[in-house]
Amino acid sequence: MREKSLAFLEQLINTPSPSGHETRGQRVWLDYARKHADETYSDAHGNCVAVLNKGGSPRVMLAAHADEIALTVNYLSDEGFIYVRRIGGIDPAIIRAQRVVIHTRRGPVRGVVGNVAPHLTKTDKDRKLPEMHDLFIDIGVDSRKTAAELVRVGDPITLVDGFELLRNNLAIARAFDNRVGTFAVAEALRLIRRSPGKLKAEICAVSNIMEEVGLFGARQIAYSLKPDLALVVDVTHATDVPTVSKAMHGDVRIGQGPTLTHGGSNHPELVARLEKIARQRKIAIQHEAVSSSSGTDTDAIFWTRGGIPSALVSLPNRYMHSPVELISLADLEAIPELLAAFALSLTRQERFKTRI
Repeated sequence: MREKSLAFLEQLINTPSPSGHETRGQRVWLDYARKHADETYSDAHGNCVAVLNKGGSPRVMLAAHADEIALTVNYLSDEGFIYVRRIGGIDPAIIRAQRVVIHTRRGPVRGVVGNVAPHLTKTDKDRKLPEMHDLFIDIGVDSRKTAAELVRVGDPITLVDGFELLRNNLAIARAFDNRVGTFAVAEALRLIRRSPGKLKAEICAVSNIMEEVGLFGARQIAYSLKPDLALVVDVTHATDVPTVSKAMHGDVRIGQGPTLTHGGSNHPELVARLEKIARQRKIAIQHEAVSSSSGTDTDAIFWTRGGIPSALVSLPNRYMHSPVELISLADLEAIPELLAAFALSLTRQERFKTRI
């Protein structure tokens, strides 16, 4: 991967962006995207847009969500321990014994999620998985009063785990879901801008908010932006690990390219064009099927304003919604290449419509 692109990816991943608290990550994204755009802006809730070739047609939205799953302060005990609520689909079973940062209005406060030693629990006959209300954070104080001087209810909390290169072009981090998507749409903008081809379409790269708690940002920006079509980038479950049933969840492998999704909110003509572009550019792709919803922003975008033709491009991701999400940088690099080639293939005022 290009050195500057890798540095951008690492900074983006390491900048905390819990759902509803994405501002710092959005600043990082905008600072990078504006170098490759004609215009950038943000809306009332923090959805960010970078525009290239304004006035072109069709208007194409390349969208990905900026937010990550997290925790939030819910209650301070008399002893100064902090109890939490979840933000998005975080798994309490993997949160124990983790280091965390509480993002307060006065700055970061470090803490640890308490984990009682097995010596003190070995007499428990029925050891069950923890529920969210069982978890508590220790910030090293001994009273509610002292804790309240440092944090308050509603402060977001993220795990400490950051970006790290593993080996064989693989990387690990918390919350690749879904800063890899916002990285990809910004990189697609860069590739389109430096391409010698004549761009006919207007390209709107979007880093939207609050997907993990209800697809809210995508609903907002798709309605106001009024795109003619949308390509959404997100992560998908890599199933090439022990215990995962391919018969149930499909066959998606790390290092074999991004996936295209068939069915549901994915417009068949858009998917077909992406397949054609991938063949022409010799970009390896994999395939997934959905029976109804995809669980991504595509579901919110495709029915907006009477229906926006949409398609989902996904990055295989092992161990999703954990501190050790694992991706292939080669898979990731293929996504902006595919998006850029698609954008440059569009003819002026081209539209996608199901053939009857």
